[in-house]
Amino acid sequence: MNFEFVKYQGTGNDFIFIDNRSLHFSKNNTSLIAQLCDRKFGIGADGTILLENHPEYDFRMVYYNADGNESSMCGNGGRCIVHFARSLGIISSEAVFEAIDGVHHATIEEDVVSLAMNDVTGIEEANGGVFLDTGSPHHVTLVDDLDACDVFSEGKKIRYETYGTAGANVNFVAPVSDHVFGVRTYERGVEDETLSCGTGVTAVAIAMHAIGQTSDQTVLLHTRGGVLEVSFQKTKSGYGSIFLKGPATKVFKGHWT
Repeated sequence: MNFEFVKYQGTGNDFIFIDNRSLHFSKNNTSLIAQLCDRKFGIGADGTILLENHPEYDFRMVYYNADGNESSMCGNGGRCIVHFARSLGIISSEAVFEAIDGVHHATIEEDVVSLAMNDVTGIEEANGGVFLDTGSPHHVTLVDDLDACDVFSEGKKIRYETYGTAGANVNFVAPVSDHVFGVRTYERGVEDETLSCGTGVTAVAIAMHAIGQTSDQTVLLHTRGGVLEVSFQKTKSGYGSIFLKGPATKVFKGHWT
């Protein structure tokens, strides 16, 4: 299969983008998608994202984890696809698109994208942390020393032993100040620590507010790949008006033959 791709990263969370409006890319070829994401034998990425036409909205986002399987919502991927759509001339400064978890609105100014996330309800304190779904399932746990945390081993253990085959992403968090937190994330599907996770930092910000670690409704999250901002409003049923904001950067483009 011969096609053009574009590589993007959002605070170190990297993705392969393919303009699939002509439906030339085979979405059933999971082994090819896994090969594309392989950092030794492919392009290398945390995931592959297809941009497709949509009958009502600006475009459709189809996201695959690095293991080749279609997955739940990806926040940083959602921010990067808005930048990609602008580069294709599909949008200018605003976008409305459909992802696996529903319709998202976004704005872009230069290389900074603000993405509206879905409302969050059903926050649970259990298994030594907080569980919530921000488009993807997340476990959030506080740690004393984030740098010393064995994210791979501990994250893998919680991902499988606590949440079973379906699994959950696992976020380790340490407060920096009243509205600033350090975050490291083990992502299912990648099955390793990533430099950043958009739905993960969204989950962390809301979880920290829910358990009283912050009273601010705009929170800064320091990941190993950069800083993201999450804002939200407390509602009767949970949290709404949730926005994930941060940079989206085009790295390079090429052809796969």
